[in-house]
Amino acid sequence: MARSTQPADLTVALPPPDTTPYLRLALALSLGAAVSLGITRFAYGLLLPPMRTDLGWSYTLAGSMNTANAAGYLLGALAMSWLLQRMAPTRLFLTGAVLATVFMAASGFFTDARALMLQRLLAGLASGLVFSTGGLLAARLGARQPRRSGLLLGLYYGGTGFGIVLSALLVPLALAAAQGQPHGWSWGWWAMALLCAGATALLAWPARVLAQMEATPPVSAATGAQRQTDHRRFRWRDFAFGLLGYLGFGVGYIGYMTFVIALLREQGASPAAVTTFYALLGVAVVASSRIWAGLLDRHRNGQALARLNALLGVAAIVPALTSAWPLLLASGLLFGAVFLSVVASTTALVRHNLPPAQWAAGISAFTVVFAAGQIVGPTVVGFIADGPGGLARGLVFSACALWVGAVLALRQRALN
Repeated sequence: MARSTQPADLTVALPPPDTTPYLRLALALSLGAAVSLGITRFAYGLLLPPMRTDLGWSYTLAGSMNTANAAGYLLGALAMSWLLQRMAPTRLFLTGAVLATVFMAASGFFTDARALMLQRLLAGLASGLVFSTGGLLAARLGARQPRRSGLLLGLYYGGTGFGIVLSALLVPLALAAAQGQPHGWSWGWWAMALLCAGATALLAWPARVLAQMEATPPVSAATGAQRQTDHRRFRWRDFAFGLLGYLGFGVGYIGYMTFVIALLREQGASPAAVTTFYALLGVAVVASSRIWAGLLDRHRNGQALARLNALLGVAAIVPALTSAWPLLLASGLLFGAVFLSVVASTTALVRHNLPPAQWAAGISAFTVVFAAGQIVGPTVVGFIADGPGGLARGLVFSACALWVGAVLALRQRALN
């Protein structure tokens, strides 16, 4: 009987190609960072000078407004883990963005310091939910593209720069339109609320796509390093030096972002110069995602956090030492190119050393420490600025806090 010589069918069904638009998703997701930090947190620095003049605030009181915002951020970070047990991260992400928009708009209706402080606290709570859940979503997105995970994380955090740039362009226009109006700075709050509303509407697309992706975990072979971390749970003591280094960052960077515009105004910078400075700082934040992506991917220890903290200290001290405009611009560019990558470095540290199931706990812990540092920073810098040496001496304190954070972060080891 003739035996068939037809070769056996060895065709193996291959999985369909992954057509997910990862870069577009990360960029769209980054609008959450624009809302939570770029607008809700940092744009206050643009309104601080006219509000302080109109309402007769001291620098200590002006700084305490961002301390209240950071306290709210801390509450949001503490609530994150509890809330994630009760709702999907994408839903929590969008809910926080909507609430941040509402509280930003409400700030334009008050002149009483206590009422404004309450609004800053509530806006901080909402922004804490947005920023931390957005970081978690970005980390999960990066897990599907391991070779580009540093870039995807950087794109998310770099979205803060979009909020800074848009605020730098829109707030001066709002203030100019309100010139001669009682409490014209209120228009600035409403302009920022409109920015938040527009960004929140655009966040619906990445939230929907990411919600669908949550139901289909990535199919990939785990590396040996990843298999070794599968059994781990997040423990604070394992990340002690990284957390302390990040605390130094929280204390130091927020003093610069709160008061640098006021210092520039004191040094005689024109409104156009201030807008240029702040907008370029925001552009540098956006660019930072590509600048430091390799650094975030390479290091499983505290090296990235330490190096970025040290550079940030250099940027922070420049305005305290000189009023030369080229050096001030260089300070803003360097600060913008670094400070959100410090945040991304802690998410990368968690992602490198813990299994995905523990990322939420790790990111939440770093967010709590970040918020605690921001509570201390603005009030301390404001208190120092009310004394001899003024705002310049306050920024020296900020730079020193950043350098202490860098030294501590150097001692953070990778978990074997």
